Amino acid sequence: MLLDTASLYFRAYFGVPDSVRAPDGTPVNAVRGLLDFIARLVDDHRPDDLVACMDADWRPQWRVDLIPSYKAHRVADEPAAPQGEHVPHSGDYEEEVPDTLAPQVPVIEEVLDAIGIARVGVAGYEADDVIGTLATRASGPVDIVTGDRDLYQLVSDERRARVLYPLKGVGTLQAVDESWLRGKYGVDGSGYADLALLRGDPSDGLPGVSGIGEKTAAKLLASYGDLAGITAAAADPTSRLTPTQRRRLAEAADYLAAAPRVVRVATDVPLPAFDPALPSAPRHPAALDALAERWGLGTSLSRVLAVLAR
Repeated sequence: MLLDTASLYFRAYFGVPDSVRAPDGTPVNAVRGLLDFIARLVDDHRPDDLVACMDADWRPQWRVDLIPSYKAHRVADEPAAPQGEHVPHSGDYEEEVPDTLAPQVPVIEEVLDAIGIARVGVAGYEADDVIGTLATRASGPVDIVTGDRDLYQLVSDERRARVLYPLKGVGTLQAVDESWLRGKYGVDGSGYADLALLRGDPSDGLPGVSGIGEKTAAKLLASYGDLAGITAAAADPTSRLTPTQRRRLAEAADYLAAAPRVVRVATDVPLPAFDPALPSAPRHPAALDALAERWGLGTSLSRVLAVLAR
């Protein structure tokens, strides 16, 4: 089981009241909510391995170089460099995160480490890329828990990889396999990235192709197979594309050349050595006890430990 950790702690933060606080009054709603999620996921699905995948770089420079608008609207106080001066790379920018959530992220990391749940992030890559690398290397079934539809591209019946998409907490999950994808979007996992880049995604700063929405993108992919087939059809005067579609695809040629590397998750991330096995007892019990007392983790932590011990 691969956790899109930021996706889950954002959901926990907004789903658990900020009146859930540590003894010193610090909000810990994201911390406790994430622990509750993990307890429920492990209890319901009993994975052998569990990896909390992290954003070591939420807006990698190599993606920004290809499409400068990538996640640009999420940047907090992006500095404007005077002409001729250094323009900071994306790693110099901070992601806009609610004031009371940001301080909880290091606590989440410390608690996961003390429990012994594998936590993996790699410099220069997003959690999506870590997930993509682990999912494609796995020798057995993979469940990817995320509220980010971008990861639908990793769904593969052949590799037994599916997405568990939270509908309400993590107690109600949509199991996304290729049959579900074809029914919902008209594509399988391998076609979802092409659909997404054609359609665009304002939440990621991806403009897409003007005038080509989700349904049109699905029809084009059904007719021409993939993005390469569509761009070839746009260059072929005998293809059945409408003049408007042909023009819009031609106008978006630069975007279509760059977008695949941005939209498709990396599957070749240089991962560090780590042990993904689900622990049956805390790896660092004394440290965990201290964290539990300081942050008032209470029943949220107790539930996780009880589930792991079964």
